[in-house]
Amino acid sequence: MEITFLGTGVAIPQKNRVQSGMLVRLEEKPLLIDCGSGVLSHFPEAGISHTEVDTVLLSHLHLDHVADLHPLIKANWLRGSTSMKIYGPEGTEEWFLKVLEAYEYLQEEVDVDVIELVPGKEFTPEGFDCEISCAAATHSVTALAYRVTGEDGEFVYSGDTEPSREIMDLAAEADLLIHECSFPPSMKVTNHTTPNSLAGILKEYNNEIGSICLTHFYPEMRGHEREAVNYLQGYFEEVILAEDLMKLEL
Repeated sequence: MEITFLGTGVAIPQKNRVQSGMLVRLEEKPLLIDCGSGVLSHFPEAGISHTEVDTVLLSHLHLDHVADLHPLIKANWLRGSTSMKIYGPEGTEEWFLKVLEAYEYLQEEVDVDVIELVPGKEFTPEGFDCEISCAAATHSVTALAYRVTGEDGEFVYSGDTEPSREIMDLAAEADLLIHECSFPPSMKVTNHTTPNSLAGILKEYNNEIGSICLTHFYPEMRGHEREAVNYLQGYFEEVILAEDLMKLEL
C-alpha cells in the first residue's frame, strides 16, 4: 500500500503546499482521498495518470478538499474516461449535482455515482480489495474520518477535525494515523487541531498506533514543526510531517 500526499495545505495559498488530497495505491488500483485546489496539477509530478482514478473518497465538502473534483472529472472525460464513483458524507450528492448543473455539456457526457456515508458505515469500494470504515469528525460541517484496511496494512485519515475520541477509537492498532495539525500550540482554535490539543487526548488512550503523519498545515504552522514533533513523539513509533508529493509505504 503506497500513500502519495498530493496536497498538504489549506485554503490559504502558501509556497510548496496546495490544498488537501492524497492518493492511495491498493494492489495497483488508486483511491483518491479528497481533491482540493492544486491536487490535479500534482498528478504528473507524482507520476500518476489522472485517468486511472475512478473512485474518490471525500472527508467533507469544504472547498479546500473538493475544488478539483469537477476539474478531475472533466480532465478524465477529455481523455475518454467518463465513469466515477464518489463516496462522501451526507449532502455530497446535492452539492455535486448543483455544481455540475453549471456545466450542461458535462452532465450529458459523464456517469458519476455518488454514495453517501454515515458514521459507522463499513464498505468495500467496487474494484478494490480493502475495507473502509468511517467515524464522525468534529468540524464546522458534517465530516468523516476514514480507516482503510488492505492486505499490506491499515491507516486512518482524520480529515479536518478537532481531536476526538471517535477518531482515536477508529485508529486503534492502526499502522498509521494521518491527522490534521492546522495550527501551532500557542493558538486556541475550534474545528481544527494543534499539537498540544492532540497530545491532550492521546494521554487518555492506551491504543497502540504505529506512526502518525501530520498534515493540513496553515501558514501559522511554519517554524513550529519541531514543536509539533516534540509534543507527539512519545505516543508513536514515528512522527512524520507531510509534504506535497511525499510518499509513504505500509
